[in-house]
Amino acid sequence: MQVSRRGVVDPFIVMDVMEAARAAEAAGRHIIHMEVGQPGTGAPAPAAQALAQAMQTGPLGYTVALGLPELRAGIAALYRRWYGVDLNPERVVVTAGSSAAFLLAFTALFEAGDRVALGEPGYPSYRQILRALSLTPVGIPSSAANRLQPVPADLDGVEMQGLIVASPGNPSGTMLDRAALSALIGHCAARGISFVSDEIYHGLHYGDRAVSALEITDDCYVINSFSKYFSMTGWRIGWMVVPEDHVRVVERLAQNMFICPPHASQIAALAALDCIDALEANRAVYAENRRLMLEGLPKAGFTRFAPPDGAFYVYADVSDLTDDSLRFASEILEGAGVAVTPGLDFDPARGAQTLRFSYARATADIVEGLARLQRFMAARAKA
Repeated sequence: MQVSRRGVVDPFIVMDVMEAARAAEAAGRHIIHMEVGQPGTGAPAPAAQALAQAMQTGPLGYTVALGLPELRAGIAALYRRWYGVDLNPERVVVTAGSSAAFLLAFTALFEAGDRVALGEPGYPSYRQILRALSLTPVGIPSSAANRLQPVPADLDGVEMQGLIVASPGNPSGTMLDRAALSALIGHCAARGISFVSDEIYHGLHYGDRAVSALEITDDCYVINSFSKYFSMTGWRIGWMVVPEDHVRVVERLAQNMFICPPHASQIAALAALDCIDALEANRAVYAENRRLMLEGLPKAGFTRFAPPDGAFYVYADVSDLTDDSLRFASEILEGAGVAVTPGLDFDPARGAQTLRFSYARATADIVEGLARLQRFMAARAKA
């Protein structure tokens, strides 16, 4: 049978790196994982306990398409706690991970053929989901001077119907302050451009907290997830906040595309919202890992990067070391036993000269990974 043109999307390279690392482990090697943005910790214990209790009391089945009302209320309360935003829970849409939220958002907001802009470097699946929906991704090259975040001047003269912005960013970990985020939102509002704010790394900051687009405007889509701060990647549970007049549009799409988010994951997510001490302890681990990375990467020869404000990544310019990041990452995996992600995932134009290092795993892994990188790069320099 034929394959549709929109179905032919690029691979998610980090997943290919994960598979190569898995194969190496299956062959008996010990690999340090700095490739994937997955917390080394699991879901908070009370989340699993809440699910176990629920499974004893009755079967789990369909929920309403927008998610359990108590979970939507809990997420709205999170916005009051984190940002001081009084959010109507009816605007909260619980989704099967942030990936489902992107599908719903792009389908609800855009017509086939519309142009949706995204900063580069940026999360690669934006581009591929847009293509699979017959939309046109428009890369906006960001500069090191702006800490790899787009600014309004980058958008001038670019035809677009939508803009998606991530702060903290993936792969950079850099954030937009209130003034910078407001400037982008204002630019889009003046031009009638739909604004989508990817906030899935909120909660993971190492100085000032991240600013939510909902602190600035209600005329936007905000997407978040329990995967990162809440350490629930495999549970596939996320959410988005939409304008009140979009709720029914999104609800009808969700009913038909997904029926509902996973009931089990919703129960666990509701309990996770109250696990503040455990989650903040996780953030303290990432902060220590970040400190180690900022000290250790330069010792290995990786000196060109913007210190991350949030998330758990360092995005390094390695143009002084290679012009083929895919091959370089493969060499590092083979020679050092450390899995890292080529920048081609995040920036098709410039990513051949960049690498992303994740510090989401246990601190002992970060210490060992940095030691391996330093030995490998020292030997490489002598070769």
